[in-house]
Amino acid sequence: MNAEEAKTAIQQASTLISSSLSSSSTIQSFPVKWQSIRIMLEHLHSCLTSVSNNADSARNSSFIELVQVISVTAKDTESLALRCSDESYNGGKLLMKSDLDVIATKIQLHVKHIDEIFPSGVPLNAKAIILSKPGAGATREIMEFSVKDIFSRLKIGDKEIRAGALSALNEVLKEDGKYARIVAAEMANRASTLVNLLKLRDLTIQEEILEAVVVVSSVDSNRTMLVMAGVVPPLIPVLRCGSELGKERAAQVLKQMTENCNNAWLLSSNGGVTELLKICNEETSSCKLISLACGVLRNISCVVEIKMFMVEEGAISVFLKLLKSKEELLQTLAMEFLYKLSLDSEDEIIIHGEVVRQKEEVVESLLTVLNPNSIYSSKVREISLRAIEGFCLSSTNAVNYLLDSGFLDQVLFHLKHGEILDQESALKTVSVFCRVSEEAKNTMGEMGFMTELVRMIENRSSEVSETAAETLCSLVLVQKNRKRFIQAEQNVDTVLQLLNPEEEKSVLRGLLLTALISLTDCNSGRRRVASSAYVRNLEKLAEINMTDAKKILKRITGNRFRSILNGIWGF
Repeated sequence: MNAEEAKTAIQQASTLISSSLSSSSTIQSFPVKWQSIRIMLEHLHSCLTSVSNNADSARNSSFIELVQVISVTAKDTESLALRCSDESYNGGKLLMKSDLDVIATKIQLHVKHIDEIFPSGVPLNAKAIILSKPGAGATREIMEFSVKDIFSRLKIGDKEIRAGALSALNEVLKEDGKYARIVAAEMANRASTLVNLLKLRDLTIQEEILEAVVVVSSVDSNRTMLVMAGVVPPLIPVLRCGSELGKERAAQVLKQMTENCNNAWLLSSNGGVTELLKICNEETSSCKLISLACGVLRNISCVVEIKMFMVEEGAISVFLKLLKSKEELLQTLAMEFLYKLSLDSEDEIIIHGEVVRQKEEVVESLLTVLNPNSIYSSKVREISLRAIEGFCLSSTNAVNYLLDSGFLDQVLFHLKHGEILDQESALKTVSVFCRVSEEAKNTMGEMGFMTELVRMIENRSSEVSETAAETLCSLVLVQKNRKRFIQAEQNVDTVLQLLNPEEEKSVLRGLLLTALISLTDCNSGRRRVASSAYVRNLEKLAEINMTDAKKILKRITGNRFRSILNGIWGF
């Protein structure tokens, strides 16, 4: 058969397939079977269209013989479609189902033979159609066939075919998670195809391929294959000069990839840190893009050397700028990151030194969030408090700076008047702050923190009450604070009232007894406890052999009752 005759045979087979597809398009019965048949016919049609003008294909005798057999099968398929469309099922429904199985098997064999004749893939051209998406209820076999065809087009198709194949891939990946698993089944081979497409500079192709990579890389087991195929380096140029959507998707992939810290160096060595910081610093970047970039930076900051490089590249200034953003999400991300940078350790002295040099500017911005007149949410204020702790509670100088800045006034306001989350966040800060210096404790006692702590012990959950009681214990270790506490009569009465003799074990009760021991170190404290209407609670605890309770009672009864107490409680 000469080249012209071969071309005619291929065109005839293509026409017959088109006719079969048209005849079967409106059939309502056996929808899954017909869908799978149409998908394979479309694949055959694409292959024949692609090679119709290819001289090498015309000289391939095996292919021409296959084309002739395909023509016969296409005629049989159209005949079967006509029989099935009137739903009379000439010969019965079971026979029709059997005939469909036979036709499907034949077409499947034709596809297999084409793959054997063109092992590196059929040379596709712009006229080759894209496969229809398998319908709902399609078998795994059909789904696998569809994915295989898509990746063939991604490998060897031109720009138009690749764009169509990517669109088809993204459509099925979004619709059914099974496709992601099918793609993953041969990830070692398919990863390189995806990565090679990432290197193309066409923005539309970039966006489409990145959409697919986002889905594929969401599966942990796929990430290693993608990294081995080189997925990280081509993502950096996308961050630099891709479209806004492309940048967002590239950042999403990197965020997923860097959940494993082992990939942090790969990103950093390809200039990723610099590009991510630029994104965070650019006013034109979307809130979503910045939040994704922050997520990547947070992931890779687990590596100390990379964290140091971030600081050297101006990360603190970048996040200070974000802290002043009108977007609450960006403010929150900035505070969280600044807090992470402030964490000190022996391996991070350089980082901490750089942070300290800009500490006042950072803290000034963080204090703005705590202003009672601000419109920030409780969550943002909570993060601000945590960040201030990280920056300032590691040195006496920093604590003094906070004391002079009005920080405690703001914390006390939120402790008194804030919403529940504000109050509990303020309490956590107070519990840390009171441990850093005697001056801090003295100032807090003078400002009235102890009364607010007693209120929280009395009216909150066990966890909050215990934190408040522990903080109170720390404050009353200061002599001046003991006198201040005793001067408010309700403070001592409330502490004694909260001692619960009925509970067998109580962390709160133990903390309150510790506070009372400190209070009874002075005469005024002993007199105040002894005169309280709730001292009976102490007596009950002493009766059940609570050592701290007996110790307090011994202090407040004086020498006159010492011998009696010795007889009763064994002092």
